[in-house]
Formats: sequence, C-alpha cells, structure tokens
Amino acid sequence: MCLHRHVLLLTTLAATGTLVWAEPASHEVEVNGVTMSYAEEGTGEPILFVHGAVSDARAWEPIRAEISDQHRFIAPTLRYFGTEDWPDEGENFSVATHADDVTAFIEALDLGPVHLVGWSYGANVATAVALDHPDLVQSLVLYEPSLGTLVKEGEAGEAAREAAGQMFGPVTTAVQEGDAEKATRALIEGVFQMEPGSYESLPQEMQDLQLANARTMPLLWSAPSWDITCEMLGQLNKPTLLVHGGDSNAFWRHVAQSMSECLPQAEVGTLPGVNHNGPVSDPVGLAAMIEAFVAGN
Repeated sequence: MCLHRHVLLLTTLAATGTLVWAEPASHEVEVNGVTMSYAEEGTGEPILFVHGAVSDARAWEPIRAEISDQHRFIAPTLRYFGTEDWPDEGENFSVATHADDVTAFIEALDLGPVHLVGWSYGANVATAVALDHPDLVQSLVLYEPSLGTLVKEGEAGEAAREAAGQMFGPVTTAVQEGDAEKATRALIEGVFQMEPGSYESLPQEMQDLQLANARTMPLLWSAPSWDITCEMLGQLNKPTLLVHGGDSNAFWRHVAQSMSECLPQAEVGTLPGVNHNGPVSDPVGLAAMIEAFVAGN
C-alpha cells in the first residue's frame, strides 16, 4: 500500500494513563444528507476538533474540560464513524467526503471562521477544509498529520519511510486477511509505539471505543489517496501550528517539519514526553499549546 494511504488513528490512551469519561450531552445536525452527532460544551470563541481513524468524537474527551473552561468546545463524529448505521456501503469514505461534511457542519452551526484542530487523519481532513474553504478557517492546529506524500528523499525521508513501514506493515496484512479487529489492534500498537501484543493493557473504555469503530478499517485502507503537495500547501495562508510528540518516531517528526516548510504561516511545536498519543497522554499540555496559539490568532 502507498505510504500516503496510511492515514492514522486518532484515539486511545497511553497504557500508563487514566481517563474519566464524563461526556457532555450529544447533539445532532443534518449535513450533506447524513446526520452528524457532536459534543459541545462551553462558551466563547469556538474551537472545532476533528477526530481520526477507528475513533469518534469521544477521542477528544480528555481535552474537553481543559478547552471548554474558556472556549466553545465542539467535536463532531465523522461519517461512517461511531456506532450508527452507515448511509451506504462505505463507498464514499475519503478525505474529500469528510472535509465536505466538516465544511457543511461549520456552515450549519454558523461557526466560521473557526479555529480547527485535527489529529492524524483528522489533521488531514482539517487541512483539506482549510484549502477548499479558507474563509471558514481562522487558524489550524494539527497534531501529527499523516501526509506521506510530503516525505522527502534523503536520509531523513528514508528514516520516515522505515518508521512508517514498521507501523503500518502489520496493519496492511491484517486488513488483507479481512480481520478488522486485528488491524485495529495492530494500528494502535504501531502508532503509539507499544510492544506487539500489548493492546489489552489499554483501559477497557478505550478498547471499547476503538473496536466499535474497527469496521471502518477496510474503508480507511482502500480509500482514494489524497495526494497533497507542497505547492498546494503553499496556497494555504492561514496561521498553522504543527505539533509532534517529543518521543514520536521519525515519520511524524519528518512530516510535521516538511509541512511547515511548505506553509506560509506555520510553526512547529513539540509536546514533550509523548508520542502519537499526545492528545490523551498530555491533554493539559496540548490544551495549553492550543489556547496560546488561538489567543494569538
């Protein structure tokens, strides 16, 4: 499978973490012929959070309280994710579809221009929204986008490709075997740099969330590629904060740096002591970075 199709997970908790689930009331809105549920809490300037693979709006629960004390926290569940019935057989699963839905969601709730936060696959979706509808976006905060087309040649790029192969190789094998749950476990272990076979050490609530979304894995792995280029990103003149974990592998760090070199208004930040699990391992630290960036933009 091509590297740029390896769009990633946006959920779960580090094996050593704890999490108390206290979800806000769920709301619904009709957009593009589908019903999108979303969590909302707080008042003030809106910050919209986009989840990623084998996940849903609950992925942002660890950070909700940190954001909603000063801002309007909003987190939708994207089409095909969550536990509701699908509107079709999944043939429309793509970055483009999800970006169109988020765009319609922003318009339906009259949020724009909005501060848009995305994590992994959700960061890809957020970037697509900003490229297609810059008038709806005030700023972007992207935690470890999964944009393999930005991997360069040379030593750094080779290290990134090697890291990607280690993360995604077992996932591809499981998808080809038709085992979506096995693929989900392999994906989580890979992107969070866990020991193989250690998935069951995660909190049960997180396993339940991920495995409830495991049915999307075949859609994710067969989705049309999103061939983003540096030239395309050069047209995105929005303040952008690219964040990677201090302990993240070479793929995430390389993509963040490469992306920052393409964007006219970008800066790179590091969340110490975490990897791709940063938003749930250190939600307080990430929230502080988001709020500081939003305050300045």
